Amino acid sequence: MSTYPLLSLAIWLPIAAGIIVLLTGSDRNAPLARMLALVGAIASFLVTIPLWAGFDLTYGGMQFVEMGSWIPRFNINYHLGVDGISMLFVILNAFVTIIVVAAGWEVITQKVAQYNAAFLIMSGLMNGIFASLDGVLFYVFFEASLIPMYLIIGVWGGPNRVYAAFKFFLYTLFGSLLFLLALLYLFIHSGGSFSILDWHQLPLELSPQIWLFLAFLIAFAVKVPMWPVHTWLPDAHVEAPTGGSIVLAAIALKLGAYGFLRFSLPIAPDAAHELASLMIALSLIAVVYIGFVALVQADMKKLVAYSSIAHMGFVTLGFFMFSALGVEGALVQMISHGFVSGAMFFCIGVMYDRVHSRQIADYGGVVNTMPKFAALFMLFSMANAGLPATSGFVGEFMVILGAVKFNFWVAFAAATSLILGAAYSLWMYKRVIFGDVANEHVAELSDINKREFAILGVLALCTLWMGLYPQPFTEVMHASVNELLNHVHISKIQ
Repeated sequence: MSTYPLLSLAIWLPIAAGIIVLLTGSDRNAPLARMLALVGAIASFLVTIPLWAGFDLTYGGMQFVEMGSWIPRFNINYHLGVDGISMLFVILNAFVTIIVVAAGWEVITQKVAQYNAAFLIMSGLMNGIFASLDGVLFYVFFEASLIPMYLIIGVWGGPNRVYAAFKFFLYTLFGSLLFLLALLYLFIHSGGSFSILDWHQLPLELSPQIWLFLAFLIAFAVKVPMWPVHTWLPDAHVEAPTGGSIVLAAIALKLGAYGFLRFSLPIAPDAAHELASLMIALSLIAVVYIGFVALVQADMKKLVAYSSIAHMGFVTLGFFMFSALGVEGALVQMISHGFVSGAMFFCIGVMYDRVHSRQIADYGGVVNTMPKFAALFMLFSMANAGLPATSGFVGEFMVILGAVKFNFWVAFAAATSLILGAAYSLWMYKRVIFGDVANEHVAELSDINKREFAILGVLALCTLWMGLYPQPFTEVMHASVNELLNHVHISKIQ
């Protein structure tokens, strides 16, 4: 166990780096801003490595704990810690930030310092969400992380960016207000504690548990997003710049799912069991119905956005079967989705930067002019479809296996999405990549450069590593998942 404040470094180092980048000022200093942003992102990632190296695999509780008084009058503390569930997302978030800074290296030419600073600051805020063990601290980071993403979509997005940014902000803000009411209720009924770990031990009757669960559900369902509060996501993805789409898919969607594990299940376990059938039904609708919606999309970004909703449906399905296999499968799916969806959005960004269109009909025969890109794009499309030996397969397989033990027909419905996932992913790939060169724009395409190849190559290695050898990931989360489930299976009704 490290004596260094690693979690504080993981939170405040990228925020400090973002402020420094912001101080470089105008676009005359754009090369300096880019270099400082990259150095800051790499340094922020390096300070998270000791979290993995020093992690005790046999202990399911919080590790690397930091505690300091913040607002003593209301018993609000600067309380940080990670377990085997949250630690992986801190590292994933720091890793994705490097990818995002590199992805915008040549593409973003206006307000370069502000663009990179927004991503660095957001990275620190999201690490704060994953590491917070105080309810108010969690809420502050949870809300503050909206601001950089709102600016990223609204300033550097597409033609309808303002509409998409407002929709994103209003949906998530509405859910957050109910979340705040739930936190205040818990503060009062715990005798004046904002400690999330204290709330886990709080004895509550079924009726208040159900109201709390529903408040948490609305807040976190919007973030995931679950059906039917998912409509903000396709708009946000389509209008966001490539870096914004990568962070939105790879990290921001995970915040809602993480909230279920940190709040809904341990604080209201009886309500979770009572409403499990509702959660499973909503998850299956996301998995199956949204898969069909993805199938008819003409815009590549919208197709991948809808596929993200379907993949996150697997995550919530895994949580509410209350089995170690299901929860671990859902967590593996979340991490895999970070690699695969980030890569898919980057691939679409690569083509958009050259052709300035995301319409599938505007492409065809790309393999003839971009063979290296086509090969890497094929790997990520296959991973998106859940091909064995890729990370996309492992999590879905574990969730379906858990579903078979839970209920055969639930497993059957979930398994149909693998066919749908293959259908929409490969349909898009076939029309964009294969065939003869469709038009002069495709004929003039140049293959990926060294920077693009490096980004896609790293993501490809991560996708294959997790697909072929997922054990390091499952070992880290195993003890914490078991501790969570032991807690969930104990009734709080007195």
